Amino acid sequence: MYDKYKILTIASALFISGFALQGCHHAAENQEKDTRFQVTDSLLNSVLIDTVKEASALTQITLTGSIAPDENKMVKVFPMVSGVAQDVHVQLGDVVQKGQTLAILKSAEMAAFTKDYISSEADIRNTRRILESTQDMYKSGLASQKDLEQAQSDYQKAVAEGKRAGAVIQINKSNGKGYEVKTPITGFVVERNLINNTQVRADNGQNLFTIADLSTVYVLVNVYESDISKIQTGDPVKITTLSYPDKVFDGKIDKIDNMLDPDNKVMHARIKINNPGNLLKPQMFANILIKAKSGEDLPFINSNALVFDNDKNYVIVADGSKAKVHIQPVEIAKTVEDRAYISKGLKPGDRIIASRQVYLYESLKD
Repeated sequence: MYDKYKILTIASALFISGFALQGCHHAAENQEKDTRFQVTDSLLNSVLIDTVKEASALTQITLTGSIAPDENKMVKVFPMVSGVAQDVHVQLGDVVQKGQTLAILKSAEMAAFTKDYISSEADIRNTRRILESTQDMYKSGLASQKDLEQAQSDYQKAVAEGKRAGAVIQINKSNGKGYEVKTPITGFVVERNLINNTQVRADNGQNLFTIADLSTVYVLVNVYESDISKIQTGDPVKITTLSYPDKVFDGKIDKIDNMLDPDNKVMHARIKINNPGNLLKPQMFANILIKAKSGEDLPFINSNALVFDNDKNYVIVADGSKAKVHIQPVEIAKTVEDRAYISKGLKPGDRIIASRQVYLYESLKD
C-alpha cells in the first residue's frame, strides 16, 4: 500500500513538473513573439526614422533633340566688297581666334578705297595750306572775309572726307595681297561657303562663314502633342548623347515655342546648357529626360526605405511615440529617381524606419 502511494505521488509530481515546464515554454515563446513586435528605445534611437511627405508628383518624360549653337554667341561673316577668293585659310570645324584672317579677296574695290583715302589725305594737306595762307593774307588786308570763309569750308570738307575714307579702310582691312576677311569673335567654324577662286559679290545674301562660340549651346527638343501639357519653362532636364553615353549634362527648359512645326507636328522647346571642353557639337543627337509635374498630390518616401518581398512592397511604420513598429504593405504609384510616390498604405506625417528595415522586417514577419 505504501509503495502504491509512493508511485502515485511520484507520478503526480512528474505530471505537475511537466505541466509547469510546458507552461514556461509557452510563456517563453509568447515573450519572444512579443519582443519581435516591439522595438526597444535603444534600438529605435539607433535607426533612422523618416517622415512621409506630400508633394506634387513628378513624372519623367523622355524626348529627343539635337545640339545647336547659342544664337547670341554666333556670327555670320559677310563680304564687304566684291572680289575673287585667293587664300581660304580655314576649314569647317577649325577653331579661330578673334581678328584671325579667314580668307583673302583680290578686289578692285579695295584699290578704289585706298585711292580715295590717299586722295583725301592729300586734299587735307592742300586745303590746310590754303587756309593758313588765306588767314595770313586776311590779316594783311589782302584777302576778304569771303575768301577766308571759303578756305575754312574747303578745309572742313576735306577733313570730313578724310574721316570717311579712313573709316572705310578701317572696316575693310587689307594687306598687300587684298581684302582680309576676319572673324569678329573666337569660336568654331560651323559653316563655310567659300573656296579658292570663288567670285564674291558684296550684294550677295550668302554669308561666307559662320563662327560660333560653343562654350554654351542649345538643345532643341521635339515635344509631342501628348506631352505639351506636362512640361513648362524651368523644368530640370538631364541630357545624354550617343558620343558620350556615360556623361550626363544638366540643364533647364529655357523656352517653349507657341506653335507646332507644320512638317513634323511637334512643338520645339529649347534648353541652354554649359558645354565644358566644347564636347557638344552642333547637330549631335541628344536624349532628353525631363522631370515634370504630373498634377497629382501624393505622399512620397525615399525608395531606399522600401522592402520588396513576394512581389509586394512594404515599409516598417513606427507607431506614435511608443517603441513599437509594424509592417505596412504599400502600393507605389510611380518612382522618380530616389522618390517613391505612394498611392495606398501611407499618409503624410507617418513615420517610417529608413535604416535596418530589412532586419526588422525579417524579425516581424515570422
